[in-house]
Amino acid sequence: MSLEIKVPTVGESITEVTLSQWLKQDGDYVEMDENIAELESDKATFELPAEKAGILRIIAQEGDTLEIGAVVCTIEEGGAPTGDAKPAAAAEEKASAPAATANVADENPDSYAAGTASPAAAKILREKGIDPATIKGTGKEGRITKEDAEKAQVAPKAVAPAKEAPKAAAPVAVAGSRNERREKMTSLRKTIAKRLVSVKNETAMLTTFNEVNMQPIMDLRAKYKDTFKEKHGVGLGFMSFFTKAVTTALKEWPAVNARIEENELVYSDFADISIAVSAPKGLVVPVLRNAESMSLHEIEKGIGALAVKARDNKLTIDEMTGGTFTITNGGVFGSMMSTPIINAPQSAILGMHNIIQRPVAENGQVVIRPMMYIALSYDHRVIDGRESVSFLVRVKQLLEDPARLLLEV
Repeated sequence: MSLEIKVPTVGESITEVTLSQWLKQDGDYVEMDENIAELESDKATFELPAEKAGILRIIAQEGDTLEIGAVVCTIEEGGAPTGDAKPAAAAEEKASAPAATANVADENPDSYAAGTASPAAAKILREKGIDPATIKGTGKEGRITKEDAEKAQVAPKAVAPAKEAPKAAAPVAVAGSRNERREKMTSLRKTIAKRLVSVKNETAMLTTFNEVNMQPIMDLRAKYKDTFKEKHGVGLGFMSFFTKAVTTALKEWPAVNARIEENELVYSDFADISIAVSAPKGLVVPVLRNAESMSLHEIEKGIGALAVKARDNKLTIDEMTGGTFTITNGGVFGSMMSTPIINAPQSAILGMHNIIQRPVAENGQVVIRPMMYIALSYDHRVIDGRESVSFLVRVKQLLEDPARLLLEV
């Protein structure tokens, strides 16, 4: 008797997921609760466990989009193979089935026979006009994987393996390669696209700018960074200062921490700060809960832990939802100035940028200082100009005099 393994319910707002990777192969023996596949929703990646021990029979393929409740695979009754079971079975199969491997693949398209392309690989090869027979697969039993197909499209022989082009035609390639490739959008990327367009169309978004002299913070970090790391086991970065400054300013200007729900304004007396992090599969925004009650070293540790989870695709849905205000740092990529887009349903986002040595006027004198432009994008339906500008000015004051952050003045 076989058991159907279905896509589990992972969140109220999630209706479909993408099968990103099989961790086991068709026909493998799996233990109960052993992870057999990775599923990707529009918010996070999670693993699918086996609900009983047995033989795995794959139904859905990598890259497939599946609705909640759809069947991913089945697990059949069967015991764990002994050390000699597979070789004996293979020898018996070869003796009873002398047909060529290609014929076996034709008879059973779900097998991992040599020359058989996975659905994702077959799609890429079709688009490029490449015959799968010319590709040597690196998957199990010679199966052509998606990676094989992607590499094949740029291989010299992939353009026209059977055509003998005369030497006179060589100058045509002087203009350079004009290859194209198509990739299916991930659930995360599709959701990002929809949300960004929605925010631009459904909010009255404006951006106000200011600049910050980063010299005081840089001097403070240089003086105490070694002692700070020795005591707390974490480095003293800029994000903790910005997060602390933001949470302090939010207490004074609560509208910046508010959001619209139907016909009501919801004001939060806590600050759950969303920190934009670049992950392998795209931009993610994990949330630092109750950041207003954290010290600098607690903020640094919290952000560090979330960043590691983001890079390893281990963020949970709970860690990705519920923020009240967002901070994004384009400066790490070299951005000098930008207008960040609000992270709905929040009403404001602070953009940090790179630090540049620039001439500024101080007490009637031109001096060189490490300056950073900061930008606050906000929803004018919730936040008035006076509140947005005053909030940003307060953040500037706290950063340029970091003692205020510790004394809360």
